Amino acid sequence: MNLAIQNHKPLREIVYDELREGILTGTIKPGTRMMEVDLAELMGVSRTPVREAIRKLEKEGLVTIRPRKGAYASDISVKSMMDILEVRSNLEGLAAELAAKRMSPEKKQELVRIEDGFEKALRAGDMKEMIHMDSLFHHFVVEGSENNHLILLVEQLQELVLRFRYIYYKDFRRAEEMAPEHRDIYEAIINNDPDRARESAFNHIDRLKETIVRDDLK
Repeated sequence: MNLAIQNHKPLREIVYDELREGILTGTIKPGTRMMEVDLAELMGVSRTPVREAIRKLEKEGLVTIRPRKGAYASDISVKSMMDILEVRSNLEGLAAELAAKRMSPEKKQELVRIEDGFEKALRAGDMKEMIHMDSLFHHFVVEGSENNHLILLVEQLQELVLRFRYIYYKDFRRAEEMAPEHRDIYEAIINNDPDRARESAFNHIDRLKETIVRDDLK
């Protein structure tokens, strides 16, 4: 596609967004060589914005640059995913606890609306929308903590989880289990129950870890 016609933001940012989205969603598969010349031709741009985008993606861990071999979409492993979830379960548990103390009534209503959107996508079998609404749900809970440092830490982890989700869970087998787990979290937040909110958020991610281990052993 030719990205030069999209002039609402700098070209280097457009190229970066396009490549990042491809890696996160699995369109660009792990281990794919990121050839500057080929990508520039495909996108209808010069090599410079592609090179800048690849360097930025390397800093985020989405691209690996191998000496004398070039740049590749970073591999992703079950061990890496388990490490991420181990951290995320504790951070999101804390975020849910804080959200139960700090989230406004208006934002609580929005959280319920987001979960309704997830369940609507589930009933429709719309995997892309399920993933979007699930990510939005977690993002909104973390935002409800009103702790900027915590928000920044969790956002980076959530994006890495999004990549894993697209690659390994294309049939979204856990979706039906996730809906009641989400409800446990938002009900605790709505009822201003920080202990239950923390436990529900922790358990939600811990069950994902169990699913990953189970499926990896098959």
